[in-house]
Amino acid sequence: MKVSILLPYKENYSPTYPGAVSIFVSSTNKLSKYKNEVIIYGSTSHKKKLSKNYVNIDLKRKILRSQSKEYVSKFLEIQKKINPDIIEIHNRPIYIEQLVQLKSNLVLYFHNDPITMIGSKSVNERVNLLSTCSKIIFNSEWSKKQFLKDLKNFYHKSKKLEVIHQSINKTKIDLSKKEKLITFVGKLNSAKGYDIFGEAITKILNKYPNWKSLVIGDEPREKIILSHKNLKNLGFQDHKKVLETFKKSSIAVACSRWEEPFGRTSLEAASRGCAVIISNRGGLPETITNGIILRNLKSKTLFDAIENLIIDKKKLKLLQKESIENFYLTDKFISKRIDNYRELITKKLIINFQKNKLKNRIKILHVTNFNERHNGRLFYNTGKRLNNGFIRLNHSVLEFSDRDIVSYYRNINDLNGSKRLNKKLLEVISNYVPDILILGHADLIKKETLEYIKKNYPNIKMAQWFLDRMDSEWINNKKRFLDKIDLMDASFCTTDPKSLKLNKKHKVFYMPNPVDESFERLENYKNKFFNNDVFFAMSHGVHRGILKKGKFDQRETFINELIDITPNIRFDLYGMNNIQPIWADNYLLAISQCKIGLNLSQGKPAKYYSSDRFSQLIGNGLLVMIDENTKIGNFFTKDEIILYKNVNDLSEKIIKFSNDNILRNKIARQGKKKYFKYFNSTNIAEFIINKSFNIKKKYFWESIN
Repeated sequence: MKVSILLPYKENYSPTYPGAVSIFVSSTNKLSKYKNEVIIYGSTSHKKKLSKNYVNIDLKRKILRSQSKEYVSKFLEIQKKINPDIIEIHNRPIYIEQLVQLKSNLVLYFHNDPITMIGSKSVNERVNLLSTCSKIIFNSEWSKKQFLKDLKNFYHKSKKLEVIHQSINKTKIDLSKKEKLITFVGKLNSAKGYDIFGEAITKILNKYPNWKSLVIGDEPREKIILSHKNLKNLGFQDHKKVLETFKKSSIAVACSRWEEPFGRTSLEAASRGCAVIISNRGGLPETITNGIILRNLKSKTLFDAIENLIIDKKKLKLLQKESIENFYLTDKFISKRIDNYRELITKKLIINFQKNKLKNRIKILHVTNFNERHNGRLFYNTGKRLNNGFIRLNHSVLEFSDRDIVSYYRNINDLNGSKRLNKKLLEVISNYVPDILILGHADLIKKETLEYIKKNYPNIKMAQWFLDRMDSEWINNKKRFLDKIDLMDASFCTTDPKSLKLNKKHKVFYMPNPVDESFERLENYKNKFFNNDVFFAMSHGVHRGILKKGKFDQRETFINELIDITPNIRFDLYGMNNIQPIWADNYLLAISQCKIGLNLSQGKPAKYYSSDRFSQLIGNGLLVMIDENTKIGNFFTKDEIILYKNVNDLSEKIIKFSNDNILRNKIARQGKKKYFKYFNSTNIAEFIINKSFNIKKKYFWESIN
C-alpha cells in the first residue's frame, strides 16, 4: 500500500517549533504497519525533520501566482508518477479540487472547525467533499458536527466520516514525584482564556504560597502580562520540554473561550497524570477521560476548581491516577485506527470468517415489494421467503416495500411516486446504515440514487435478485436486470446466467426459487383422497390479480390440448378459460385437493428457469411435473420429480401417476425432502449474503452443470 501525506503549506515538520499536525503525523506514522510505504510531503525552511520519510517541496516566489496552488501543483505532478493508493490531505479542504483528477483514494483530515475553512464553508462545498473523498477524518466529534451543520440527515451517518482524535505516546508516571505545580500551556491570549487563568492563578498563589505556576507559550499579537513571584513564564518551549513539565505538574489548566476543535494541551497533560481542568468548549471534553469541566467559564469558577483540588488531596490524587489509568488516546491506538481505514478503503481489509460464516451478524436493508397494499393477497412471495431466511440467520433486517411506498406517495408533482421513494430510501439509509442493500425487482429505485449511496457509504454492499425470465422473448426484463448491475457486488437470477450471455465482469449467480417452512406447510403425499388430480394456475399479472380482457397466453393452447387427450382426469385450472386466478390461502386450499402440480412457464423452456410456482408445488408435497428442457431435472432424480418431453408424454404420465397412489406419494415425499434440504429460504438467503461478501462456500446447485 503506497500512501502519500500532504501537509498544509508552510506546516513546520521539524523538531524546532513543530505544528500540531506535524506532531500527529510523525508520531502515528512511526507505529503504522505501512510506515515504510508512507511518504510525507511539505514545505518548510527548517533543515532538521521529524522523520526520514519526508520530501520537501521547494518553491520559487512567483508574482501573481498563489504559492499554495503552486505547492499543490508540484505535489500533483509527483503523485501522477508514483500513483499512490491513498493521498491524505491535512487541514486544507481547498487542496481537494486540484487533486480530484488523481485515481488515488483521497482522505481529508480536519484539524480545525470545517465551516471556518476555505473549501468547506458552504453546504455545497461540504457535499462535494463527501462525494469526492474516500474518507473524511475529524479530530473530534465536535468538528464532525460542525461539518454536518445544515447538511441533510442522509450524510450524518455516512461511513466516510470518522473521528480519529490526536494522540500521544504513553509513559510511566510516578505520581509521588508530582510537584505543587499548576501549568498553563498554549497561546497566551484571551481566546485561550489566558486572562481568566491569570486572574485566578494570581489569587491562588497569594492564598497558597507553597504552590507555584509555570506558563509555556507566547503571543506576539496580544500582550497579557502576568507577574507573581511564584509564577514563571518559560515562553515557547520544544515539545519534549512541554511533556517534561506536565510530568512534574499536579494540575494543568486549559480554559479556552473559543470553540477548540480538539485541544492538544489537555490531551498531553492527561497522558502525564495531571489533574486537568478544562472549559466545555468545542472538542476539549473529548481530550480527557477524567477531569474537571468548567461549564461556567469565569475566573471565580476556575479559582474554586483549583482551590478544591489543593484542599482535597484525595480528589487530586484520584484524578491524577484516573487520568493515567483511563488514558487511551495513545499513538499505538490511533495508528491502528488509521491503518484500519486505509485497509478498508483500499479493500485490503480481510473479512473475518468463522467456519465459512460472517463472524458478526449484519444489518440488511431489503428493498422489494412486500405487497402491503394488497391486503395479504400476495403474502406468499419470494421477497417474504428471503426475508424469513435473513432473519433466521439472526441478521438485523429492515423491510422497505418500494411498490407500496410509490402507491402511497403519488401526487400531481410526482406522478409515479418515484421522487419520494428515492428520497425516502436515502433517509432510511442515513438512519439505519445497513451493511448490505438488497434489491428485488426494485425498478423505481434510480441508478443515480444507488451511485449517491455508493459515493457516500462506500462500505455498503449492494446486491439484486431477479425472478423473471430474461431470454430473447423478454428483452425488457433483461434490460431491467442489467440497468444497475455495474453497481452490484453480486446479482442473482432464476435463469442459468450462462444462457443469458452476460458480461463476464459481472458477478451473476443462479438462484433457485426458495421454499419456506412457514409458507409451504402442506404434506399432500400423506393424503388418500383428493377432489382433483392435476392443479395448474397462471395469471395475467400478479399485481393485476384478475384476467385481462383480450389477453391470450400460449399456455392455454397447451393445457386445452392436454385436457383433450387426457380422459378421466380431473383438472383444477385457474387464470384461463374464464376462470379467475387464485391467491393466498385460497391457493393453498386448492392445491391441498390435488395430487399433481403442473409447473409450466411462459414461452420456450429456458435452462433452470421457473416461476416460484415450482417451489410452492413441490414444497407443499404435490408430485411435480415439469418440461425436461428446463434442465431442472439436473438437480433431481427420477424418484423426486417427473420430467416430460411433450404434451403426449405428459398426458401419459398424468394418467399413470394419478392412479398409482403409492409411487406418486413416494416421489412427492422425496421431492419435498430434497427441495427443503437444499433450496430452503435460509440457504438461499445465506447464499446471497456470502456471494455478496465474497465468502467462499459451495452450494448444492453450484456443483451441477
